[in-house]
Amino acid sequence: MLGDVFPDFVVHEGFQGKTTVDKLIEHKPTMFVVLRYIGCTVCRYVVHMLTKRIQEFKDKGVNVCVVMQSKSKNVKKDLAGKQLLFPLICDTHMTLYNSLDIEPANSMEELVDKDMDALKIKSIKAKACGFVHGIYEGNAQQLPAFFYVDENRKVLVVHYAKTIVDMLSYIQ
Repeated sequence: MLGDVFPDFVVHEGFQGKTTVDKLIEHKPTMFVVLRYIGCTVCRYVVHMLTKRIQEFKDKGVNVCVVMQSKSKNVKKDLAGKQLLFPLICDTHMTLYNSLDIEPANSMEELVDKDMDALKIKSIKAKACGFVHGIYEGNAQQLPAFFYVDENRKVLVVHYAKTIVDMLSYIQ
């Protein structure tokens, strides 16, 4: 995957409807943060933190794009009128997950593994923001991933998480 060209699929952006990956990145370097679903408290917290930090990324000329297994209607309901300043791809058919070989954990225990303390800390932070677990969607054991691509979609950084909280520090 590293050095490959990130796939250009027709995708469903949660607020804009159908578009393509290429149109979403607008020929700019882009971070793809691939999560589980919007009802997942940890995933919702990551979206919240990206929203808070979006200007930092924009100032560096970097786009942000989140991918989730959620249905658009659930994203809109969960965000309840809050505006996202980055695209959120609703990949309910898991086209990107499968194409990018983003595997789920084999069990809920493996999803957390040795990161229970980190999960508790993130859960406390999420709860402090008012987030509670919502609707389960897709594969609850789905592991997250991160891809950083250049303006031509060439993959420069890849991170396949080993647990639900194993994400790169600069996106949290």
